[in-house]
Amino acid sequence: MIQLYVDADACPVKDEIYRVARRHGLMVHVVANSRLNVPRDPLFRAVVVSGKFDAADDWIAEAVTKADVAITSDLLLAARCLKQGARVLDPKGRLFTDDSIGDALASREISAFLRDMGEQGGGPKPYSAADRSRFLGALETQIQALLKLERLQR
Repeated sequence: MIQLYVDADACPVKDEIYRVARRHGLMVHVVANSRLNVPRDPLFRAVVVSGKFDAADDWIAEAVTKADVAITSDLLLAARCLKQGARVLDPKGRLFTDDSIGDALASREISAFLRDMGEQGGGPKPYSAADRSRFLGALETQIQALLKLERLQR
Protein backbone atom coordinates (compact mmCIF):
# COMPACT_ATOMS: atom_id res chain seq x y z
CA MET A 1 0.00 0.00 0.00
CA ILE A 2 1.34 3.40 -1.01
CA GLN A 3 1.89 5.84 1.82
CA LEU A 4 2.88 9.49 1.77
CA TYR A 5 5.46 10.88 4.22
CA VAL A 6 5.46 14.64 4.69
CA ASP A 7 8.34 16.57 6.23
CA ALA A 8 5.76 18.98 7.55
CA ASP A 9 7.43 21.75 9.55
CA ALA A 10 7.71 24.11 6.57
CA CYS A 11 5.66 22.29 3.92
CA PRO A 12 3.44 24.69 1.92
CA VAL A 13 1.45 21.94 0.16
CA LYS A 14 -0.11 19.97 3.01
CA ASP A 15 -3.67 20.79 1.92
CA GLU A 16 -2.92 19.61 -1.60
CA ILE A 17 -1.41 16.38 -0.25
CA TYR A 18 -4.55 15.73 1.84
CA ARG A 19 -6.78 16.30 -1.19
CA VAL A 20 -4.81 13.91 -3.41
CA ALA A 21 -4.52 11.32 -0.64
CA ARG A 22 -8.29 11.32 -0.05
CA ARG A 23 -8.93 10.86 -3.76
CA HIS A 24 -6.68 7.77 -3.82
CA GLY A 25 -7.36 6.50 -0.29
CA LEU A 26 -3.69 6.82 0.74
CA MET A 27 -2.29 7.03 4.26
CA VAL A 28 -0.42 10.28 5.01
CA HIS A 29 2.15 10.58 7.79
CA VAL A 30 2.61 14.25 8.68
CA VAL A 31 5.87 14.37 10.60
CA ALA A 32 6.98 17.44 12.55
CA ASN A 33 8.98 18.58 15.55
CA SER A 34 5.94 20.33 17.00
CA ARG A 35 2.21 19.81 17.03
CA LEU A 36 0.47 20.59 13.75
CA ASN A 37 -3.20 20.65 12.86
CA VAL A 38 -4.05 17.67 10.68
CA PRO A 39 -7.58 17.13 9.34
CA ARG A 40 -9.60 14.55 11.23
CA ASP A 41 -9.46 11.62 8.88
CA PRO A 42 -8.35 8.04 9.50
CA LEU A 43 -6.01 8.38 6.49
CA PHE A 44 -4.01 11.18 8.11
CA ARG A 45 -1.62 10.60 10.97
CA ALA A 46 0.18 13.39 12.79
CA VAL A 47 3.58 12.24 14.06
CA VAL A 48 5.21 14.61 16.54
CA VAL A 49 8.83 13.78 17.23
CA SER A 50 10.94 15.33 19.90
CA GLY A 51 14.54 15.27 20.87
CA LYS A 52 17.37 16.05 18.55
CA PHE A 53 17.29 18.47 15.64
CA ASP A 54 16.86 15.84 12.87
CA ALA A 55 14.31 13.67 14.70
CA ALA A 56 11.60 14.19 12.05
CA ASP A 57 14.06 13.37 9.27
CA ASP A 58 15.20 10.25 11.12
CA TRP A 59 11.62 9.07 11.61
CA ILE A 60 10.75 9.51 7.92
CA ALA A 61 13.98 7.93 6.66
CA GLU A 62 13.44 4.86 8.85
CA ALA A 63 9.75 4.43 7.94
CA VAL A 64 9.67 5.14 4.19
CA THR A 65 9.82 2.23 1.72
CA LYS A 66 10.12 1.75 -2.02
CA ALA A 67 6.31 1.75 -2.26
CA ASP A 68 6.05 5.27 -0.82
CA VAL A 69 6.41 8.95 -1.69
CA ALA A 70 8.27 11.36 0.58
CA ILE A 71 7.65 15.10 0.31
CA THR A 72 10.49 17.28 1.56
CA SER A 73 12.58 20.27 0.64
CA ASP A 74 15.44 18.93 2.78
CA LEU A 75 18.06 17.56 0.38
CA LEU A 76 19.78 15.41 3.00
CA LEU A 77 16.46 13.77 3.90
CA ALA A 78 15.68 13.35 0.19
CA ALA A 79 18.98 11.47 -0.26
CA ARG A 80 18.20 9.22 2.70
CA CYS A 81 14.72 8.42 1.35
CA LEU A 82 16.14 7.63 -2.08
CA LYS A 83 18.49 5.12 -0.44
CA GLN A 84 15.39 3.41 0.94
CA GLY A 85 14.01 3.22 -2.61
CA ALA A 86 11.24 5.77 -2.09
CA ARG A 87 10.12 8.36 -4.58
CA VAL A 88 10.89 11.88 -3.39
CA LEU A 89 9.35 15.22 -4.36
CA ASP A 90 9.99 18.70 -3.13
CA PRO A 91 7.01 21.06 -2.57
CA LYS A 92 7.64 22.70 -5.95
CA GLY A 93 7.21 19.39 -7.78
CA ARG A 94 10.87 18.60 -8.40
CA LEU A 95 11.44 14.84 -8.47
CA PHE A 96 14.66 13.78 -6.82
CA THR A 97 16.33 10.72 -8.32
CA ASP A 98 19.54 8.83 -7.71
CA ASP A 99 20.94 10.67 -10.74
CA SER A 100 19.88 14.16 -9.63
CA ILE A 101 20.46 14.13 -5.88
CA GLY A 102 24.24 14.37 -6.14
CA ASP A 103 24.05 17.58 -8.17
CA ALA A 104 21.44 19.01 -5.80
CA LEU A 105 23.61 18.26 -2.77
CA ALA A 106 26.66 19.77 -4.46
CA SER A 107 24.71 22.93 -5.32
CA ARG A 108 23.57 23.11 -1.71
CA GLU A 109 27.16 23.02 -0.51
CA ILE A 110 28.28 25.64 -3.01
CA SER A 111 25.41 27.93 -1.99
CA ALA A 112 26.24 27.49 1.71
CA PHE A 113 29.89 28.32 1.00
CA LEU A 114 28.95 31.44 -0.97
CA ARG A 115 26.57 32.57 1.78
CA ASP A 116 29.32 32.10 4.36
CA MET A 117 31.61 34.25 2.21
CA GLY A 118 28.92 36.93 1.92
CA GLU A 119 28.61 36.45 -1.82
CA GLN A 120 25.04 35.24 -2.06
CA GLY A 121 21.82 36.02 -0.27
CA GLY A 122 18.14 36.59 -0.65
CA GLY A 123 16.84 33.08 0.01
CA PRO A 124 14.48 31.08 -2.15
CA LYS A 125 11.94 32.60 -4.53
CA PRO A 126 8.40 33.00 -3.15
CA TYR A 127 6.12 30.00 -3.55
CA SER A 128 3.82 30.52 -6.54
CA ALA A 129 0.62 29.13 -8.01
CA ALA A 130 2.73 27.57 -10.76
CA ASP A 131 4.82 25.78 -8.10
CA ARG A 132 1.63 24.43 -6.49
CA SER A 133 0.32 23.23 -9.84
CA ARG A 134 3.65 21.61 -10.73
CA PHE A 135 3.67 19.83 -7.35
CA LEU A 136 0.16 18.47 -7.83
CA GLY A 137 1.04 17.12 -11.28
CA ALA A 138 4.26 15.54 -10.04
CA LEU A 139 2.56 13.93 -7.04
CA GLU A 140 -0.18 12.49 -9.23
CA THR A 141 2.42 11.14 -11.67
CA GLN A 142 4.34 9.38 -8.89
CA ILE A 143 1.18 7.91 -7.36
CA GLN A 144 0.02 6.63 -10.75
CA ALA A 145 3.42 5.03 -11.37
CA LEU A 146 3.31 3.29 -7.97
CA LEU A 147 -0.29 2.14 -8.52
CA LYS A 148 0.77 0.65 -11.85
CA LEU A 149 3.62 -1.21 -10.13
CA GLU A 150 1.17 -2.52 -7.51
CA ARG A 151 -1.15 -3.84 -10.24
CA LEU A 152 1.74 -5.55 -12.04
CA GLN A 153 2.89 -7.25 -8.83
CA ARG A 154 -0.54 -8.80 -8.18
